[in-house]
Amino acid sequence: MAVNPFQHADSASSVSGPPSGGDYLADSIFRIIALSCAALIVVLILYILWEIGGLAFPAMAQHGLSFVSGTTWNVGTQEFGVLPEIWGTLYSSFLALILGGTFGVAIAIFLTQDFIHARLAAVFRTIVELLAAIPSVVYGLWGIYVVIPMLRPVAEWLHSELGFIPIFGTELSGPGMAPAALVLAIMILPTVAAITVDAFRRIPYKVKEAAYGMGTTRWEAILKVMLPTASSGILAALVLGFGRALGETMALAMLIGNSNQINLSLFAPANTLASLLASSFPEAGQIEVQALMYAAVVLLLITLIVNIVGLGIQQYTVRKFEGKA
Repeated sequence: MAVNPFQHADSASSVSGPPSGGDYLADSIFRIIALSCAALIVVLILYILWEIGGLAFPAMAQHGLSFVSGTTWNVGTQEFGVLPEIWGTLYSSFLALILGGTFGVAIAIFLTQDFIHARLAAVFRTIVELLAAIPSVVYGLWGIYVVIPMLRPVAEWLHSELGFIPIFGTELSGPGMAPAALVLAIMILPTVAAITVDAFRRIPYKVKEAAYGMGTTRWEAILKVMLPTASSGILAALVLGFGRALGETMALAMLIGNSNQINLSLFAPANTLASLLASSFPEAGQIEVQALMYAAVVLLLITLIVNIVGLGIQQYTVRKFEGKA
């Protein structure tokens, strides 16, 4: 017996109509639940800030802004300054963003712009996203036993041949900024790639067809049409990746060297705020705990500023693309 393909469409239940009372009730319940969850997140963040700020207040009152500009962390003399850790946090995150952001966007272009079959692209995307499931401590061990030995010959050659350049000014003796930034770039790569892929997929296919209809080549369509159209999503991916890099703890504590110094060299040991908290907190006394809470407040402020600046750039880019800026 032949099946009428329009039977379901002709039924009365498939005809659209005005929302019923049940639909209004369901929408109202969903709106209340969503607003409650959003308000709960805000309350949770304020509670965390209140608790950390309360524990950090004695150190904030004692050290003031000299805590941010100081370069010494000496528990014995109760001198606490986190400028080297702020430098290490921003420097390592910036290097990781350059590497991870570049490769993440390139992977997204490769997976969404018809370079490979859709099924093969789905397999590659799953493999990239699996990188996010690897524990941080495993990345740290991999960095110690694989990345540092691989980097050592390259670092020695760069230092011997180009040592007059500040970024190659020291030898790689073990843990340092370069292996930490490289591992950090791999850790943020899934975040950048996944969100950028979604940004490209949200672009209507007619946009690409219109670009090809204007006579553009594939790369002209990608660089002049697809990338600008997806720019807001790509910027959001980069901001989230940078935020992830700022807060990474265990892998950096194992790879960056935990040295309280400010150095441009990629091969010199350094320290970050997150790794300072992870390595010092277990054995800290009351005075040092207050200083560490102050460092946590500084890290929260840096993360907040980065997200606000990123959001501002994203909004500006969207408005400029829409011709409103």
